[in-house]
Amino acid sequence: MTAPTLVRTDSAPTRPARLVDDFSPPLILPGKHHLCAGCGEPAAMRSVVEIIDELGLTDRSVGVFGIGCYTAFSPGMDVEVLQALHGRAPSLATGLKRARPATIVFTIQGDGDMVNEGLQEVIHTAARGENVTCIMLNNGVFGETGGHMTATTVIGQRTKTSLGGRDAKQHGYPIRLAEMLAPLDGVAYVARGATNNAGNVFRTRKMLGAAFRAQNEERGFGLVEILTMCPTGWFIQTGEAPDYLTDKMASFHKIGVIKDNSSTVASV
Repeated sequence: MTAPTLVRTDSAPTRPARLVDDFSPPLILPGKHHLCAGCGEPAAMRSVVEIIDELGLTDRSVGVFGIGCYTAFSPGMDVEVLQALHGRAPSLATGLKRARPATIVFTIQGDGDMVNEGLQEVIHTAARGENVTCIMLNNGVFGETGGHMTATTVIGQRTKTSLGGRDAKQHGYPIRLAEMLAPLDGVAYVARGATNNAGNVFRTRKMLGAAFRAQNEERGFGLVEILTMCPTGWFIQTGEAPDYLTDKMASFHKIGVIKDNSSTVASV
């Protein structure tokens, strides 16, 4: 057996680089995003469109976007997209789903959009058992408008409006939205993933797949919360963000599947 040829890394390569394969997701249009270095939202968005493509739901899917940094992705996705007012994406998704029941409808919102601006919208959508999938990108800050505190910011977390760290006496306690919605009767699937390492991205993809299958099987409301990095808003170096997410955010917002009613329903 011939030993593999090792490529030296202590000097410039002698042969020019060549494209081995194009690994771009088919539903992401060419072009660069303008989000900060180290942001976890691009990985989350890539996972969403990859799962839609893998499940063969592209031609039936419509995304409803809230207001936040992630809104910049709406023109770069090769699926139909609607733009909602701040916090109102679940209501717009409800109207779309009721008007076109065969459509796979999902929302893309941040923690500020979903939990601060539109908490009542997502609660009532879940309580009614609307057959839509809501996806929340949670970094604990209003990233687009400067990085101030949100309703999910964890105790001790620094933001532009909590420079000394979130204090329970002064600011109150953070909201665990996933745990709040899971007990409601109309809810079929609730999970919380993250994008700070390869293992968590893989698990998050499985969660998204389960949530979209729940909608396709008409089992009710689904929520996938995805913890994402925001080193700019967290006042840390880019390379520190993955561990910060694990140590600070995920210690409070626990990663895992919280509710899944698929065991009582036959697969389609």
